[in-house]
Amino acid sequence: MAERTVIQWDKDDLDALGLLKVDLLALGMLTAIRRALALVSQWRVARGGAPLTLADVPPEDPRVYDMLCRADSVGVFQIESRAQMAMLPRLRPRNFYDLVIEVAIVRPGPIQGDMVHPYLRRRRGEEPVTYPSDAVKGVLQRTLGVPIFQEQVMQLAIVAAGFTPGEADQLRRAMAAWKRRGGLEPFERRLIDGMRERGYDAVFAQQLFNQIRGFGEYGFPESHAASFALLVYVSAWIKCHHPAVFCAALLNSQPMGFYAPAQIVRDAGVRVE
Repeated sequence: MAERTVIQWDKDDLDALGLLKVDLLALGMLTAIRRALALVSQWRVARGGAPLTLADVPPEDPRVYDMLCRADSVGVFQIESRAQMAMLPRLRPRNFYDLVIEVAIVRPGPIQGDMVHPYLRRRRGEEPVTYPSDAVKGVLQRTLGVPIFQEQVMQLAIVAAGFTPGEADQLRRAMAAWKRRGGLEPFERRLIDGMRERGYDAVFAQQLFNQIRGFGEYGFPESHAASFALLVYVSAWIKCHHPAVFCAALLNSQPMGFYAPAQIVRDAGVRVE
């Protein structure tokens, strides 16, 4: 752009100066989706139809979720790794918010914080979903009583331990940095004492802090997971309904993903046959 200057800054320097920091992600899947929609649109227009845009992709298609429950996700954004493929038949996503959880739960934070197995057991009805208070229920009900997202940890600190919003934001920053700077230790006593003062038992307080420590290993914000889940669904829909187009778009967008072009072609060949 004319007359525009771009300067790189260290993120910690930006914080010290109080400047807004925005992360811009370059995602190869955005290119693949654009190319896939263009190919489908070309085919549809040639037959007298209308172009296909991102907004035209039908939501909540049962066939897409059936495909994902079979872990048929080679090439699909964010859920093509072996770990995600192992999780898909266990979590069995049936709607968009299930994909939000799927994206977020296979991360070091939820795994280290022992959140994965309790969530799956509760989802399958093998373990009761209980809440120590209505305030905690308001924060955790959508994830069956298990904190999976960073925002939930911050909300729990406010409603269960008496943190101010500013203190909760400091906790968020400490969660991301505790392995490097030991930043969570000052919050441990504050969290546990705050919960005990508000009538929560010691076991719940310690368990919650252990889960927060897990987020230091990297956990997702809910907003981030939801943005990614949209690309999960759209890429899965294209793979489900237009497998040859999906394969071509991936090949034209290399390098990306977990799989070599030959593996993508073999997967598409099985589907098209």
